Amino acid sequence: MNADTVLSLLPARPRLLALGEPTHGEDVLLDVRNDLFRQLVEQAGYRTIVLEIDCLRAQLVDDYVTSGAGSLDAVMAQGFSHEWGAYPPNRSLVSWMRSYNEDRPAPEQVRFAGFDGPLEITAASSPRQALTALHGYLADRVDPGLLPCTLETLEDLLGADDLWTNPAAMRDPAQSVGQTASADRLRRLADNLVALLEIQTPLLIADGWSRAWLNARTAVGLLRYHFWMADSSPSRLPWLLGIRAAMMAANLLALAERSPTLVYAHNSHLQRDRSSMRMGGMPLEWWSAGATVSSRLGDDYAFLPTAVGTLRTHNVETPPPNTIEGFLYAQPGDRFIADPRRLAAETLTPRVSPWFGYAPLDPAHLPRFDGIVFIRDAPPS
Repeated sequence: MNADTVLSLLPARPRLLALGEPTHGEDVLLDVRNDLFRQLVEQAGYRTIVLEIDCLRAQLVDDYVTSGAGSLDAVMAQGFSHEWGAYPPNRSLVSWMRSYNEDRPAPEQVRFAGFDGPLEITAASSPRQALTALHGYLADRVDPGLLPCTLETLEDLLGADDLWTNPAAMRDPAQSVGQTASADRLRRLADNLVALLEIQTPLLIADGWSRAWLNARTAVGLLRYHFWMADSSPSRLPWLLGIRAAMMAANLLALAERSPTLVYAHNSHLQRDRSSMRMGGMPLEWWSAGATVSSRLGDDYAFLPTAVGTLRTHNVETPPPNTIEGFLYAQPGDRFIADPRRLAAETLTPRVSPWFGYAPLDPAHLPRFDGIVFIRDAPPS
């Protein structure tokens, strides 16, 4: 993998370079990511890597790599969601970032971030952490008379966290607290806290501004998400998928403003095309974070999905020759970057995976790829 080859496919260095993966949990994919990020840092001035993990928890990792706060064991256990802190290449990434930053001034340091909301497939987090952190930030810095409420008011309205995180609410809207009178008032108070953050920009912008906005975006996004969890109309699932993607996109746009950034996530979150899936027997479509960010950034966004030839531990064998993966499998080399324009003249069909956890590339999306990272055979992790 060579960063120069990646950048040679693009009209200019993008502020947000998106590297996708077709499946989660394969060490070889994470090793390729780590190698590319190191080269982008050392050769092309990239300063941030952002992963598909909880944006609030990831702050612990950023504190560690920039200042050494905490310990490596602690941040791997607490700073990663979805149990991704257990993957050795993720530990190697964090270790390398801390070592790189050790003797460098803050403007030259590399940074770590997550761009997903505090969301799981089965439940969504309470908005408490983000909402109270936003309130505390403002309470410490602005005229107390401008605050729309006290911290005690927020705590009373929030109630117990397990009311918000009840997994039964994902399947039964009646179990959700997202449309209660308390939740409705919390949404109005959150809106006013965000407005106050905007109003006080000249006072606040030099002091913890980015993290305050991360908390603001997360609090509002979670309250919206819980509102639609409580909805029983056919629009419920499209709204939930759309809100999550919008939260991701807002976080990516904020990071791209800060420094050139590599984002790593599933191909489906980063693609420019409309995403689709079936859930509960219902076909669903929504715009991914990548589609939204690309529409905003233009050439400052680039997307390279990763394709894999075989995943034999999951019975994904040699790909048919008339698929994207099959065409690339027939080329020399175990790992390389392909120009998608080379495939434009080929007659290709979608590959069908025997394993639900692996998503092959769709030939219809080829015109909206900036490059393809290909790994011939993925060994057991």
